[in-house]
Amino acid sequence: METYKDLLQDARKVLKEHGIADADVDAWYLLEHVFGINRANYFLNQEVQVAERDRNQYLKLINRRATHVPLQYIIGKQEFMGLEFMVTPDVLIPRQDTEVLVEEVLKLCKGKQVLDLCTGSGCIIISLAKLSTLERAFGLDISENALRVASDNGKLHNVEVQWIQSDLYEKLEGRFDIIISNPPYIPSEDIESLMPEVKTYEPRMALDGAEDGLKFYRNITEGLHKHLKKDGFIFFEIGHNQGNDVKEILQNAGFYDVQIIKDLSGLDRVVVGNRR
Repeated sequence: METYKDLLQDARKVLKEHGIADADVDAWYLLEHVFGINRANYFLNQEVQVAERDRNQYLKLINRRATHVPLQYIIGKQEFMGLEFMVTPDVLIPRQDTEVLVEEVLKLCKGKQVLDLCTGSGCIIISLAKLSTLERAFGLDISENALRVASDNGKLHNVEVQWIQSDLYEKLEGRFDIIISNPPYIPSEDIESLMPEVKTYEPRMALDGAEDGLKFYRNITEGLHKHLKKDGFIFFEIGHNQGNDVKEILQNAGFYDVQIIKDLSGLDRVVVGNRR
């Protein structure tokens, strides 16, 4: 029978052989997930033999990761804004870059009615509702399965969010103080060049921004005058090379004080505009 130490070493080797970039880290996270063991307990018990059933379960998950299934889909969760969110292949995996968007909205959202378009896992609107005091919170997505995940996350964090299934504004009523969106923004032809974890396993409908990646920014902007209150704000997450294009879309639609905000890597990440 193998010890914890042997098992972890073998798992790292398998993942490295299959080109997993974070092989050492992922092997550890899956060990922690299966055995419920922290690092202190591991070092105290690394020479202890592992039960055959648990060993097989661990190696089963390692083999899934070796096929480039994202770690987050295997363990079913991802941290975002210091909170834990459930994720499934029906939603994009929350990314640290998106925290820049949330941090910018937190500066303005207290006591406001906030709508999150293309909400996915709900991580943006739930984080805002958890970390601030919103008047009302709304999350909208075209995918019924995504909204099911978002609803479960809302319950997990004990926040009240109204979930709306709609193709953008199709079934939406009312006006909001702030509208946020992290829409699909990858040009269609660029998707095949993405990492296998992304192009093969994350939902394509949440990635594909059509020919130039800007389709959803245009479509969302077209409906803002109907659904965004006067003096309201629109916040978009963008791709690193889309700042000027999205800024121009908003300016052409009559928005003021349009700003491009960079992430911690110095790349364009958020565009914000004000409706006067």
